[in-house]
Amino acid sequence: MHRPLDGIRVIDMTSVVMGPFASQILADQGADVIVVEDRRGDTNRAMGPGAHEELSGVSMNLMRNKRSVGLDVKLPAGRAALGRLIATADVFLTNLRPASRARASITYQDLRRHRSDLIYCAAAGYPVDSDLADAPAYDDVIQSASGIPDLFERVELPPVLVPTLIADKTVGLVMAQAVTGALFERERTGEGQEIVLAMNEVMRSYLLVEHGAGGIPEPRLDRPGYPRILTAERRPQRTADGLIGVLPYDRHHYEAIFRWGGRDDLLGDPRIESRHSRIRHGDSLYREVAAILRQRTTAEWLPLLTEAGIPATAVGSIDHLVDELPMDEHPHAGRYRVTPPIVGGDAVIDRPAPLHGEHGREVLAELGYSDAELDGLEADGVLFEGL
Repeated sequence: MHRPLDGIRVIDMTSVVMGPFASQILADQGADVIVVEDRRGDTNRAMGPGAHEELSGVSMNLMRNKRSVGLDVKLPAGRAALGRLIATADVFLTNLRPASRARASITYQDLRRHRSDLIYCAAAGYPVDSDLADAPAYDDVIQSASGIPDLFERVELPPVLVPTLIADKTVGLVMAQAVTGALFERERTGEGQEIVLAMNEVMRSYLLVEHGAGGIPEPRLDRPGYPRILTAERRPQRTADGLIGVLPYDRHHYEAIFRWGGRDDLLGDPRIESRHSRIRHGDSLYREVAAILRQRTTAEWLPLLTEAGIPATAVGSIDHLVDELPMDEHPHAGRYRVTPPIVGGDAVIDRPAPLHGEHGREVLAELGYSDAELDGLEADGVLFEGL
């Protein structure tokens, strides 16, 4: 089966979720992703329970289609091995902060000596020219810095965080897109490039797509924030027996719901007249719809809404989403559920998630290391397997 990144080699020196999520996308698209891990192993190996001590439920999919090399790059022989590996690579990924990249000698200038057309992608919390360039940054911190708790307060809720790693995964998606864009440019120009992403800036752009709104023009036309979304009424609504997610968007959507609810008096309501007025009055219109939806069951509503072209769904659960996943067999951890790839159809598992350092000898042998040399690297603690 041909995939778009067949023949592309990625050296992944990221950890936790952001970088590994980016490289999972690249691996699912056919790239040969080689994860270089330190002696402690990637943090995601311990994110929650797992059937194997080196493989949490998170890492079973996050590390699929990758190979793992346990390598101490602080030692001269480890740095030499990394250099030989980079010489065969198309892409290098890191989420170390600028000062840490410099100390580890894995800056763009360091690595392009091994391959001049390397695509180098570094992602950390804040811009490299800011006072916070070397500040630690995790998803919770970046959500806070980028204004997500403020959005919750704007809809009269506690200033909480989104209960998913939205910053890590969003930036991971951007990393993957930036890499594939750079690979496409290299095809045309023959040149590599350095990509530097700041999580805080990515999330700022992400949130201000709609929430910049009236705050973008100068002078400001309104307080920043998209009014249709900034209401506590925008949520799944109660039916007679459960919950349903409904988004009436156009005038005829509202008119259909008003008729079904016996509210013909609202058919000429100026709030539904134009797109601008529907956005401006989203709060009160959602309340009108909520009162009508309580009149029937979810099973009664869904065919009506679907027939009228009104976006609607029963409210799902995380348990149900997991139960729907297809099964696969891991050679060390047994049966597990496979999450779908971000791009394409069903996940093709060429390689199940590796154990820590599982492919070290294999990968270095591809670089020309002899068995005797590999034995020496293992004896010296440069190359290792297992946590």
